[in-house]
Amino acid sequence: MVARTYTVAFVGVQARLVEVKCAVTAGLPAFSLVGLPDKAVSEARDRVRAAMSALSLALPSKRITVNLSPADLPKEGSHFDLPIALALLAALDVLPAEEVAQTVAMGELSLDGALVPVNGALPAAMAAADAHCTLLCPAACGAEAAWVNAARVIGAKSLADVVRHFSGQAALAPAEAGVATAATSSMDLRDVRGQERAKRALEIAAAGRHHLLMIGTPGSGKSMLAQRLPGILPPLTPMEALETSMIHSLSGLLDAGGISRARPFREPHHTASMAAIVGGGRGAKPGEISLAHNGVLFLDEFPEYPRAVLETLRQPIETGEVVVARANAHVKYPCKFMLIAAANPCRCGYLTDPNRACGRAPACGDDYLGKISGPLLDRFDLRVEVPPVAYRDLDVPEAMEGTAEVADRVTHARALQDARFADIADMSANADIAGDAMAEFATPDAEGRDLLNRVAEKFGLSARGYHRVLRVARTIADLAGSEPVLKSHVAEAVGYRLAVTRLR
Repeated sequence: MVARTYTVAFVGVQARLVEVKCAVTAGLPAFSLVGLPDKAVSEARDRVRAAMSALSLALPSKRITVNLSPADLPKEGSHFDLPIALALLAALDVLPAEEVAQTVAMGELSLDGALVPVNGALPAAMAAADAHCTLLCPAACGAEAAWVNAARVIGAKSLADVVRHFSGQAALAPAEAGVATAATSSMDLRDVRGQERAKRALEIAAAGRHHLLMIGTPGSGKSMLAQRLPGILPPLTPMEALETSMIHSLSGLLDAGGISRARPFREPHHTASMAAIVGGGRGAKPGEISLAHNGVLFLDEFPEYPRAVLETLRQPIETGEVVVARANAHVKYPCKFMLIAAANPCRCGYLTDPNRACGRAPACGDDYLGKISGPLLDRFDLRVEVPPVAYRDLDVPEAMEGTAEVADRVTHARALQDARFADIADMSANADIAGDAMAEFATPDAEGRDLLNRVAEKFGLSARGYHRVLRVARTIADLAGSEPVLKSHVAEAVGYRLAVTRLR
């Protein structure tokens, strides 16, 4: 008897359909798994055998062969347990083979037959929808997978529930989607005393999805500013929320099956490895830059990161995607993120503080910030110095504007960009403007163009730097509600571009 069902294998954020075919034939008793399984998949034989014993089902004294097709696609993960068990039960005539063949299953089996939640239910549901099949998964994964309305999702707590469902004894109800959580933050920009220029740079960065570099003495408020950035960002659109949640589903970061409308905010420690930041390791898993997709990647103590790690950010910043190439894996992940970096001006941190002179100035600053290469520094649209705040300023009244007021302006600017790029693929914010769209949307008036040309000639702006100034100027104009890009907008954008050149 031969029976089959389906499951998925993950290649990046894509779930590829895998046929699980089981044959029970005469011969010496054996239980074989073929089709390039990894160690976790190979161990499924023992988990399936124990789970079936818990149901008082004994394996026959025959040769059992399970093939995972396509055979040349690597199979990784414990979620193959449930489909292997389904195909085997159908081959033994315990379950109806026709219904099992219309099912995409995933789930890990415990030794007593309970189903353990696994990662990747959301992309698996999308694959099931494309194949016009039902997705069968652990009950704990049902709320997550049910967000794909095109797929019928059934969640089960144990293998016994699955048997009762397919045999008609007790049908399982379709799973319901989890709760979509709104973007909430208890951190307010009013908490940051002073630093009005840095707050303005943060607002511009949020409005146009620009990359921002903050340089200032220890304790000046760089981390406080960065941590308040999510509060002024608009919530994820439904499509962005789905894209981001698929990556987080693969990493097991979705909370109780709910999809969050808040933009991701990732802040890895500077000791993180290249695989942790960019992606890779066993199975070429997504890294921090992909987990920050459609959100913010905050790198504090920026020069302390290994040079090789920082240099790997250059291409993903430009393309919005990263290809993790390994000997046994070649996968692509999206990574369109805002890079917010914070750094001290030198190793001791007080190069720019007149009250605490650095004994090795200016060599200390040159050596420390020299760890940030020119090509990487060139990719920051905004650069701002964050000076120390005097203790006397801590007692001044709170600022008139807080997170809510700034968020309203950012939302309005983003709405203008949504309308502007509605019919243009691969453009969703001013930071994406390129090619012919640069001349159409970001060309300043004659005075602004003349100012930028003089600045470019005097300071030697690269072509990339020239265009990034125009993109920032476009965002400043949007915040001001101005359709044309004026000289004043260009002047402010130039000021942020050249803010820390004297430190290099």
